[in-house]
Amino acid sequence: MSSQICRSASRAARSILSASKHRSHVFAEGRTAAAAMAVSFRRKVPSLASYGRANSGSESGGWISGALALPATAYMLQEQEAHAAEMERTFIAIKPDGVQRGLISEIISRFERKGFKLVAIKIVVPSKEFAQKHYHDLKDRPFFNGLCEFLSSAPVVAMVWEGEGVIKYGRKLIGATDPQKSEPGTIRGDLAVVVGRNIIHGSDGPETAKDEINLWFKPEELVSYTSNAEKWIYGVN
Repeated sequence: MSSQICRSASRAARSILSASKHRSHVFAEGRTAAAAMAVSFRRKVPSLASYGRANSGSESGGWISGALALPATAYMLQEQEAHAAEMERTFIAIKPDGVQRGLISEIISRFERKGFKLVAIKIVVPSKEFAQKHYHDLKDRPFFNGLCEFLSSAPVVAMVWEGEGVIKYGRKLIGATDPQKSEPGTIRGDLAVVVGRNIIHGSDGPETAKDEINLWFKPEELVSYTSNAEKWIYGVN
């Protein structure tokens, strides 16, 4: 009977894990499979508690406890996979004025303290042609040429940050385009004075983030990893 129950447990675990590929059903299917597993055990072993007492010291207690742990373990892995799929990425650049003023560590620390994860970083002096690609959506504005000249005038720190809501909340951390309209506590509100020297750029939406990341970074320059702090930030156990 032990081999039959273990095979049943294995099938249930695989079913739970494969369900994570379908995010819209991931949690419902996981709970259903775990519940079905529990019912299956109750039918096959009428009294697990008394069985364990009657066979204390035998190997049967080990495989029973191990089999019962499978649904919980598989469901936990399923939740972690679904959580990872929810992570989004944004492009953040410290402009030449921010670099020249020595604000790199200050800006990075604000994103880190919030709980976001740095997955790519490099320092580069972009050409004016490259700057024009970056600001292509502003090409009809009268300040376009000056903006591109400024971005290409000195080193820029280009970064990709990852986390839940990182695009929207990253913009909140940065503050309004005009530093004088930015709230105290934001990067621009605390560290900048005028629009032309507002020290930082951040993607304003998912499509923009995707385009800017692809423009500034090659795929192999992006790193995927699990931070030990994530379970304390997101509560994934």
